[in-house]
Amino acid sequence: MSLFKYIILLVFFFLSGCWDRTEMNDIAFVTATALDLADNGNIICYLQIAAPTTSKGGVSGGGSSNNQNSYVIFAEGKTGNEVHQKLQKKSSHSLFYSHRSVVFISERLARHGTENLLDIFTHDPRNRLKAYIMVVKDGDGKNERKMESLLKEIPSEVAKELQLSGDDVAVTLRDFFISSDSEGVQPVVGLIEPEIDSNHEHRQIYKVAGAGVFKGYKLSGLLDVNETLAFMWVTDKLKYGRITANVPQSSGEVGMMLIHTKGKIITQNAKDSVQFKIKLEGQGSLVENTSALDITDPDNMKRIKKALEDAAKKQVQDFLSKIQKKYQVDSVGFGQEVYKNNPNQWEALKDQWDRHFPEAEISIEVHLALKGAGMVHSSFYE
Repeated sequence: MSLFKYIILLVFFFLSGCWDRTEMNDIAFVTATALDLADNGNIICYLQIAAPTTSKGGVSGGGSSNNQNSYVIFAEGKTGNEVHQKLQKKSSHSLFYSHRSVVFISERLARHGTENLLDIFTHDPRNRLKAYIMVVKDGDGKNERKMESLLKEIPSEVAKELQLSGDDVAVTLRDFFISSDSEGVQPVVGLIEPEIDSNHEHRQIYKVAGAGVFKGYKLSGLLDVNETLAFMWVTDKLKYGRITANVPQSSGEVGMMLIHTKGKIITQNAKDSVQFKIKLEGQGSLVENTSALDITDPDNMKRIKKALEDAAKKQVQDFLSKIQKKYQVDSVGFGQEVYKNNPNQWEALKDQWDRHFPEAEISIEVHLALKGAGMVHSSFYE
């Protein structure tokens, strides 16, 4: 082969595979998304974008500066596809979503319904289904541009850590879609709530405030922190938590830190009704004692243990009452347990599970093991 042919082959080799590449400087890395419902029914989408290290993130065309690490752009439209097209036009760089770690959805948008909006996450391969999803509590309902403020105040990695604390609900987009399409269970996602910073009255801070209960792609209602702990325990997802109880015939309270927990649901066969038993176990130490009880006395420790077990049982009963009677949504997956353990029974129940679940009989057993009193001894008020 002549030298000329070798040169031609080398030229083709170096040209091939590089013609369609995108330079790093031409990419805008989206780190978080916030979705809201406008008063006119349109969707508002806010994107938190990592600022280039060589720039402090000056933005034009519907954007606002956050800090040196990121900035926010937003757009409004009738559909998710329309909004994303408008967002791309507002960015001089190609939007890249694979590094997004969290998606925030306002409470009013979640109550309105998110099926058509979230559909774009499943069809667009650029979206990352490992991103976490959270509902933002509206509070007073006056949330104009509140989602933009949220993205300015909370870096995406901080939002991710909020859901990985061990006693809060941590759900990814993938988890959400699987629960929505599974038999006998409905999605539950983490809830974040804005509040006024006590040190700066014009600034909002955000905290995890429980969970949001969905039915399909629409928010049915909210769970507070105690109800969320009960949900986590029943579904065997709780890493640690706290229980507080009043001891009968004794003033003050006792508190326990749970460090090892286990939750199990047992389906019970019954001809004319649907019955379940929940068995909860927990280990930990006593971390608070404002009562007059001497905890070095074994009999007093038995009373404390019984009081804590009763308090935990009451907490779970309150949670179950809310999802069974108020929301009528099987957020735990009792139907899924029937499906796994008795497929024939589930085949007869599944089309009317929304009617059967609120009437299901659910018993609760709680067994706690107090391994020690930690730094707590007899009350200082003796």
